[in-house]
Amino acid sequence: MAEVVAVHLCEQHGFSKRAVPHIDLVAGVGVLGDVHAGPFVQHLSRVAADPTQPNLRQVHLIAAELFDLLADVGHHVKPGELGENITTAGLDLHSLAVGTTMVIGDDVILAVTGLRNPCNQIERFQPGLLSEVAQRSDDGTLVRRAGVMAVVILGGTVRIGDRIRTATPPGAPRPLDRV
Repeated sequence: MAEVVAVHLCEQHGFSKRAVPHIDLVAGVGVLGDVHAGPFVQHLSRVAADPTQPNLRQVHLIAAELFDLLADVGHHVKPGELGENITTAGLDLHSLAVGTTMVIGDDVILAVTGLRNPCNQIERFQPGLLSEVAQRSDDGTLVRRAGVMAVVILGGTVRIGDRIRTATPPGAPRPLDRV
């Protein structure tokens, strides 16, 4: 069963987010009180390029299973340290298609928009970590493993232990790409 194992937020721009007992999500905005909440882009590099872009990165999710893989190669990372709002377990986030809906708990609905694009902040956090979350496949394609981004369709409260259910959008699946 897929579930929420940790939730995080941060009121200021930075890298890691602090653990909290629950987060409140607002439709079209994101995590209440989090620096990245808003209908328009909030990531500083995106704001500098065009502050009128829609915010497709309202909620950042990472699978806890990634932390186990990173530990196997010597990187000890805890939930929230990579800046995610929701840490999940039992769900292969990177296999989801664009537009997949995630129902969390009884009423929160997110729509997956794409992949988090790992940046140099990850390397500054732990040297060598960037090459573990952004790797090249045998055919040279960049494989991003730093989580997925989503927008809030229906708001509510997300708590540790909440169940996560997914539904694939109709039509041909669109693979995730960076947003």
